[in-house]
Amino acid sequence: MTQTRTTLLAIALSLGAAASAHAHASFETDEVASESSFKAVLQVPHGCDGKATTEVQVKLPEGFVFAKPQPKAGWELEIIKGDYQKSYDNHGKTVTSGPLEIRWKNGNLSDDYYDTFVISGKISGFDTETQIAFPVTQLCGTSSKVVWDEIAAEGQSAHSLEHPAPTVTVTPAQAGGHDHHDMAAMAGMGNADGAPVKAGSLEISGGAVKAMLPGAKVGGGGFVIKNEGSEDDTLVSVESAVAGRVELHEMTMQNDVMKMRKLESGIALPAGETVTLQSGGLHLMFFDVKKPFAEGDSIPVTLTFEKAGKVDYVLAVGNAAGGAQKHK
Repeated sequence: MTQTRTTLLAIALSLGAAASAHAHASFETDEVASESSFKAVLQVPHGCDGKATTEVQVKLPEGFVFAKPQPKAGWELEIIKGDYQKSYDNHGKTVTSGPLEIRWKNGNLSDDYYDTFVISGKISGFDTETQIAFPVTQLCGTSSKVVWDEIAAEGQSAHSLEHPAPTVTVTPAQAGGHDHHDMAAMAGMGNADGAPVKAGSLEISGGAVKAMLPGAKVGGGGFVIKNEGSEDDTLVSVESAVAGRVELHEMTMQNDVMKMRKLESGIALPAGETVTLQSGGLHLMFFDVKKPFAEGDSIPVTLTFEKAGKVDYVLAVGNAAGGAQKHK
């Protein structure tokens, strides 16, 4: 009996240690080669002693350059810029300054859920294997916060720290390697190809939505509309059986703060032009989603145009970080 209790206690302690090890802010991917693009997907597992997270601040280390954060529905986005310590090459252009800190503000992430916050950029300037840290601060209202900024000393395990900073191990660039920026990831979902459909003189293609986290009720997506006619049209509304409602939204940058607004009058489609709905600009927002979108699924929508009328369309579901699959 004593041996059984001892074994059960050991198992319980082991499970508790494993849970604690994954209870801090961390990245989905923690290793990347120098001189390559990197999508930093930060996982925020809980709030501050039960309180909801209302702001997430991420300080960017030297060597993570040309950063572009992914907007989040219900959050304002602030980009703090400054000078790099070194200069970096961006497709033949020398760059000496850029984003140094990203802040998602005025949101509400319940302690009951976790979420991800995404920043795409380039890792550059490392000749030897190096570990770089991204200090993170979670604010929970005006009175509580959690700071993830501790860095393990040489030979020390990060699991022994109470509030370890999320880190990435950078390996030397591969011989003959080149910088291949994943532009679809930078845009969020820009290169997904849903099967094209026609509505009068309009052609709709490139439909994509992002996968949602468990328990989430709000999703985002978009597509491309090409007006091949000689008359202007307007996308008036979008409906879907998988959501309580679908709204047309626009993200705009105002004084380095990203703001989102609902487009009550729809989206204009000028004659002879192409309009793209995607993360960071014009886009769709799905509210009261009945079942979180899962990667590989297809989401049916009905589009209503002022002149072209109604047309059914299907959007492919990509991953939660923003990459989209091709529609099948």
